[in-house]
Amino acid sequence: MSAPTRFDRSHTDDLMSFLAASPTPYHAVATAAERLEKAGFRQVAETDAWEGTAGGKYVLRGGAIIAWYVPEGAEAHTPFRIIGAHTDSPNLRVKPLPDTGAHGWRQVAVEIYGGPLLNSWLDRDLGLAGRLSLRDGSTRLVNIDRPLLRVPQLAIHLDRSVSSEGLKLDKQRHLQPVWGLGDAREGDLISFLEEESGLPSGQVTGWDLMTHSVERPAYLGRDKELLAGPRMDNLLSVHAATAALAAVAAADSELSYIPVLAAFDHEENGSQSDTGADGPLLGSVLERSVFARGGSYEDRARAFAGTVCLSCDTGHAVHPNYAERHDPTHHPRAGGGPILKVNVNNRYATDGSGRAVFAAACEKAGVPFQSFVSNNSMPCGTTIGPITAARHGIRTVDIGVAILSMHSARELCAADDPFLLTNSLVAFLEG
Repeated sequence: MSAPTRFDRSHTDDLMSFLAASPTPYHAVATAAERLEKAGFRQVAETDAWEGTAGGKYVLRGGAIIAWYVPEGAEAHTPFRIIGAHTDSPNLRVKPLPDTGAHGWRQVAVEIYGGPLLNSWLDRDLGLAGRLSLRDGSTRLVNIDRPLLRVPQLAIHLDRSVSSEGLKLDKQRHLQPVWGLGDAREGDLISFLEEESGLPSGQVTGWDLMTHSVERPAYLGRDKELLAGPRMDNLLSVHAATAALAAVAAADSELSYIPVLAAFDHEENGSQSDTGADGPLLGSVLERSVFARGGSYEDRARAFAGTVCLSCDTGHAVHPNYAERHDPTHHPRAGGGPILKVNVNNRYATDGSGRAVFAAACEKAGVPFQSFVSNNSMPCGTTIGPITAARHGIRTVDIGVAILSMHSARELCAADDPFLLTNSLVAFLEG
């Protein structure tokens, strides 16, 4: 493997802006779409007939985005090179009847989404963001990006055993945030959001709302070689994939593949939705792209057979305080470049041929990479990789950036690893 590519701080600065602008999956895909628009991509509606013309296009559905670039001269059976990622992160999400409270405190009723490190949400200033569904059938994004809610921890004087026996949280009783004083009033939260959004009273008839930490992403450490921030799992990958697709489309250097970004929602709870990786969205978009270029089912089969997907998601850097939890011979280090994830029980989709594809991309980009496997005594997580491979019959490789504090409200990585990842993704998309 070659020496690392020179670190470009501006890339990580841009990632920090992307994280701050994307408190929810809906905001993340809107931010990605805005960046692709500036790179010449245009949105196509799923309800319209599609043209087979060259250029960049994208589809938005809820918290998912599929974007692709058709180079001049692409044939109907031209295979795809896909970067898969997900837009959702574990958090606290607002229930259908949000207005609650007790003992003079006004609270917001929340449900646990995914598998968050619950303690990381305590005593943290939280904003509220998401999607409002309006009476006329339209939707509106909302982002209250200031301290609005807080989940207060119980004082140690009332729980003397917490330091010796550990913190024990009941998901129903202990995680409802406060946001004011007085008695709960039905409709109060939604009325507040209507006012904040400049909407007339009574226009919001549905909502998909979630909390987020309002603390900004920041460099950390003496030499600022670390990056702390929210939702790196997995907006770090969405940002890298968006940047890589825009760069490849701008160069358009006689591409032999059609580069694709596929960023899905609901990975953290199983991917089984119309916007998740286990849904039909990716297959539908790829097939329609083939057919729009005059292709047949045979062309579709040929294109899929030659397609490769990099399932790009964050992974575990070896933790200096818990090294025994990691495999003793595989210790991915922060700052060591992207990781290749392997699990022989198919919790990750990587095999030897997939490893060769990623190794070639890293060699071309001059980027080092590392291998990750789980400790045999620890259950292994999974990604959209095996789902993509099984659902679409596409060769898939699992990769990512090694981080600490995964599923915390605030995660940690090496500040140069996102740049190295993006360089490897550009090389992969170029083929």
